[in-house]
Amino acid sequence: MLPIAILAGGLATRLRPITETISKSLVEVAGRPFITWQLDYLRGQGIRCVVLCIGHLGEQIEAVVGNGNAYGLEIVYSADGARLLGTGGALKKALPLLGSRFFVLYGDVYLPVSYAPIQRRFIECGKSALMAVFQNRDAWDKSNAALRDGLVEYDKKAPRSGMAYIDYGLGVLSATAFDRYSSTEAFDLADLYRALSSENQLAGYEVAERFYEIGSPQGLRDTIEYFALRAKNPANLPGR
Repeated sequence: MLPIAILAGGLATRLRPITETISKSLVEVAGRPFITWQLDYLRGQGIRCVVLCIGHLGEQIEAVVGNGNAYGLEIVYSADGARLLGTGGALKKALPLLGSRFFVLYGDVYLPVSYAPIQRRFIECGKSALMAVFQNRDAWDKSNAALRDGLVEYDKKAPRSGMAYIDYGLGVLSATAFDRYSSTEAFDLADLYRALSSENQLAGYEVAERFYEIGSPQGLRDTIEYFALRAKNPANLPGR
């Protein structure tokens, strides 16, 4: 399986005051730091190499997760440094650790989905990037994407009428997609996705199972409830 970058460097302002003193990735969910649920699932999907892109309070993540041995993974770190680089800038800086192609996962989502077919679709499509999308219809957040003929139309900042899908929080990218940016530039991954979409270089993979996120108070409550239900009846829930 391809390596994966986890974007875990944001300020997590929507979860304050919880995240004033603790990294969002370490917020407790069902008795464990959230990131440990992510890492266990990734190992179960056959992923072995994880690059953690850290920034705000990132040293806390490194202290808890370490080198990944406890999770059966090889984990290395790429830190923003004195200036936060944004999700796209953080990935650009981490490219030497990621190689020519890699998954990218937002640090605040738990995604009960199979990674292997997503990787196959990316390799087969021949595009610069692939975005997993979910037919959200504004149910959990504002829909910002459309899926047509295997390609994604995407605009997070100005979603258009008729966009019924949402970025699922998982993508696959080629390192060459970042050539348009300098090595010190701060930018959002959403901006790169929008540019690739306009160039017909953003393939899509539709996911049927909803996502779980801890980026908002309601999302955190929903995710805690999901894991509580899974503990009671694991056979009937995805992502076990």
